Amino acid sequence: MNGNILDLATRWWIGLGSAATTLLRVTIILIAAWLLVAILQRGIRTLRIRIASRMDDRESSKRAETLGRVFRYLVGVVVSLIAGMLVLSELGVSVAPILGAAGVVGLAVGFGAQSLVKDFFTGFFILLENQIRQGDVVKLGEHAGMVEVVTLRYVQLRDYDGNVHYVPNGHISTVINMTRGFSNAVMDIGVAYRENVDEVMRVMAEVARTMREEPAFGASITNELEIAGVERWADSAVVIRCRFRCLPLEQWNVKREYLRRLKAAFDAAGIEIPYPHLTVYAGQDHAGKAPAFQVRPLEAA
Repeated sequence: MNGNILDLATRWWIGLGSAATTLLRVTIILIAAWLLVAILQRGIRTLRIRIASRMDDRESSKRAETLGRVFRYLVGVVVSLIAGMLVLSELGVSVAPILGAAGVVGLAVGFGAQSLVKDFFTGFFILLENQIRQGDVVKLGEHAGMVEVVTLRYVQLRDYDGNVHYVPNGHISTVINMTRGFSNAVMDIGVAYRENVDEVMRVMAEVARTMREEPAFGASITNELEIAGVERWADSAVVIRCRFRCLPLEQWNVKREYLRRLKAAFDAAGIEIPYPHLTVYAGQDHAGKAPAFQVRPLEAA
């Protein structure tokens, strides 16, 4: 009797010791994985900061920050997968059949999730070719805004109204980056047909000169105002096109301030900014006389 109890106690202790050992190993694996992810991500962040500090180009610094975020994400995914397989192995689950089944399932899922695979491949080349970076203002198809997040799967934009757009990378066919290197503040200025175009251009150049002399806007403008000339004859105005070359993200502020100042300068110089109007021509008969007509209120008509 005592021998049976001792045998059962021995088996229970051995089983408990095995479970405790397995639990200890699993705990060590999880803690090691967590520490490894933290160390690698911190190392990537430190390396990114050092590289960015040695770059004088603001664009290159933004690219390094974007790539650093992606590498930290990949490190977390890879280490988590390896830790998961080690934990399953410690629990007695054979990993080889799971990997084999995962290959078959992955092949089947690959056909059904082609858009997801396309997202990852497109996102990889977008980052590799430095097309989009955090802080850029871009237009992706029908969506436009400032880039807040760039991942291998999607690009997160925030527009002027504060709306957030999530654009899958696989849906991106063209990228219009409005803040790469420099930006142009392009303006079409309409004046009345009776105005002297040369005088209008002189006033435009004078307003641009005084604006560039002010530190608040002079630092944002890199070149003198470029006046292309008469762009077109509109229905009610002669349209003159001009542009400033500005630092990235500054073109909109420069444009708004220039138009505000130009409005005041036109008012002071008596230059008319036209509004749409219509001239009605009644026609002539064979004798060269215009037919008589009567203007009636719209209600009577």
